[in-house]
Amino acid sequence: MNTEETSRFVRLRVELVLEIEDAGAVTKAALRRLAADTDLPADERVRVEGAVTEDTAEALAYLVDPFDLVSEVPGVDLAQASWSSEPVDYDPDSPDWDLDEDDVDEDDEDEGADGVS
Repeated sequence: MNTEETSRFVRLRVELVLEIEDAGAVTKAALRRLAADTDLPADERVRVEGAVTEDTAEALAYLVDPFDLVSEVPGVDLAQASWSSEPVDYDPDSPDWDLDEDDVDEDDEDEGADGVS
């Protein structure tokens, strides 16, 4: 595929599992950022303040900005972003937490539906 046929857009998927060691510190940081946001309408500010105060995951989502992750990358312009956070039960030893779960093993592609090559 030559350069003219290649899309200029790339979807970058990142999944993080973070351990909250101090929920109060996360909430305070989110409230400080909220207080500094002078462009936020008052009714939206009240809603966000309630969300970040009641839920540490919401506070974290308010603090993490995808633009911040790529703003210093040369030649890149963020076209669209969405993100969310939620509390999870995390067991690093569980096979359910395989970060490469979306990757398809080449051996799996060669096998039929019954698992036989």
